[in-house]
Amino acid sequence: MRLLLIDGNYYVYRSFFAIRELSNSRGEPTNAIYGFVKTVRRMLKDLSPDLAAVLWDEGLPKRRTELQPEYKATRTEMPVEMRPQIAFIREITPLLGIASIGVPDTEADDLIAAYAVAARARGDAVVIATNDKDLFQLVDEKCLVYSTNKTDLAAPADTFALLGADKVREKWGVPPKQIGEVLALIGDSVDNIPGVDGIGPKTAATLITEHGSLDALLANLDAVKSERTREKLRASLAQIAQNREMVRLDDDLPLPSPLGDLGITPRYPELIAALETCEFKGLLAEVKAEAAKHLPAADAAPQAVPPRPAQGELF
Repeated sequence: MRLLLIDGNYYVYRSFFAIRELSNSRGEPTNAIYGFVKTVRRMLKDLSPDLAAVLWDEGLPKRRTELQPEYKATRTEMPVEMRPQIAFIREITPLLGIASIGVPDTEADDLIAAYAVAARARGDAVVIATNDKDLFQLVDEKCLVYSTNKTDLAAPADTFALLGADKVREKWGVPPKQIGEVLALIGDSVDNIPGVDGIGPKTAATLITEHGSLDALLANLDAVKSERTREKLRASLAQIAQNREMVRLDDDLPLPSPLGDLGITPRYPELIAALETCEFKGLLAEVKAEAAKHLPAADAAPQAVPPRPAQGELF
């Protein structure tokens, strides 16, 4: 079995900023909806997974905010035009045939990690669609990362890549399991996690490789060649320990939906009706043609779906 785990928030943001000035005849923005649906349908075509889920951020875990109260405090607010779209996307994700999963006060990273660990334990292959550096810690022979970034493609004609341990090591300078050790040293400016002053990814990877692990490095700081680096590390021991806990993935969370419930079954009539409210002509034609192949004509007819929430209801 192949399980596809999609980082929902990442792809909504990516779609929103990649496609601009798209709206329906009522003036409702639809750019993120269009990009997200197209992207997820492309993933299904590229990967042919047996199981799939989109995981969503629904707040911050208490254990992280207690460690660092300013965690993610510097992130900008969601753009106004995105808010009604992400609500709509979460409603139509199940219509695409994919489970839509979020848990209060839980980040998508941790849910993805929990599902990946559970799937690997029963022998399933896992593909994670994300650009989140924390999730690269999970990569191994049974867990790959789906990427469409040009820098990850092996040939110009390629449309996607599946990144394994070798590719991750090439990008990070350490094996996937040690990415958390690198992050403990360098922090993460995007999430407002402070790192050791003056130590970037390359220096961190070199230090960990030379000493074998972060634990070995910190246990033998006198062996660090640069006195300046040695003193910076010594002055930041508490911060490093805190960072290490911050980037640790909660991969033992209870699964909100069992793996067996993540089968892919598109609800074509409802999906068509939902996309018609967005007025996506080309995308609608694709979905209708696909529905005609899988359903009798009567069953493929659009069905009524709840109207999109008015923008004012969400702001």
